[in-house]
Amino acid sequence: MFPPVDDQVLRDNPEFAKLYSMLKTDILNPDGSTKLRPDNRERQIASQELNKIRRHCAKQYLLERAIATASLPDKATTTARSKTTKASTAALSNPPDSIADLLSILPSLVKSDQGLEPTTAALILSSPPFTEFESLLPELGEVVSANLHDSALGLARITHPSTNPSYLSRHISSLPADHAAIRNQVFEAQLNLMSSRVRALASLTDLLRSYTESFTLLIRSLEAKHGVAARSLELRAADVALEAQRTELDSKAASTNLGKDMYSPEAVTALGQYLSHLKDAQLRAAERVRGLQAELGEYGVGMDQDGSKEKTMKEMARVYREMESQMEEVTRDLARLDSRT
Repeated sequence: MFPPVDDQVLRDNPEFAKLYSMLKTDILNPDGSTKLRPDNRERQIASQELNKIRRHCAKQYLLERAIATASLPDKATTTARSKTTKASTAALSNPPDSIADLLSILPSLVKSDQGLEPTTAALILSSPPFTEFESLLPELGEVVSANLHDSALGLARITHPSTNPSYLSRHISSLPADHAAIRNQVFEAQLNLMSSRVRALASLTDLLRSYTESFTLLIRSLEAKHGVAARSLELRAADVALEAQRTELDSKAASTNLGKDMYSPEAVTALGQYLSHLKDAQLRAAERVRGLQAELGEYGVGMDQDGSKEKTMKEMARVYREMESQMEEVTRDLARLDSRT
């Protein structure tokens, strides 16, 4: 089948459109075969030989299928058949046992994908019912013919569903023409379906393009309506940001100038020296604190974990203070005694 091409592709590529039109109308058939078929003898002979092989394979397949699906009619089927079917199988209503055996063996042999070994084939052919195959061949042919006739009636029923079942046998001879007509109809339906799909795809593409254009117009209208105010606000925000940056730079410059005006170079030098002196004093104070902490540690202050030594030192200090107070009292008493004497 010749592949379809989107109309938009053909419109966008005129040279390819010309080539596609020439291929579609002048060179190729709708099924993809060539129209420029030379009428030489070799091609005609090959075509005839190919058709002959196709017919032979079709006949062989139909015969194998009929043999594989052939079965003897039972009583229920015999009573349910139509009058035409009864007339065609009247002689087969009570077939011999050999026909039944032959019909039960043949389908498995026909359906076998692998060939039989020579010894197995010789054993089968030398055993009943194949020893009576020639005498059973007419009855077997009638069974296979009845099966083929039923299959043909089924096909005729499909191609002519509105025909009376009693007249379906009249359409068996026209089954090839009916099959060709149905194939042509199916092929045309496939072509129409593909063309419809291409048209639907083109319509969808046009619809998406229309949606895109509508969105573009909508965005442009919104920009025309609200774009001026938005741009004005954006410019104002940028102006405010620049003004803030300029103010920051001005404040830094003013702070630098003010510092230069308030402090002379000598004052700045003196302040730097004073800062160095403060840092040195801080270091000396830290060293003094560490020394005092070490001295207190010798007395157990801040070093003993249980605090027993620190408590002892505090008790000694308390006793020392009491003794000093007592000594002061004794000194005062002695001074009073001296004054009396």
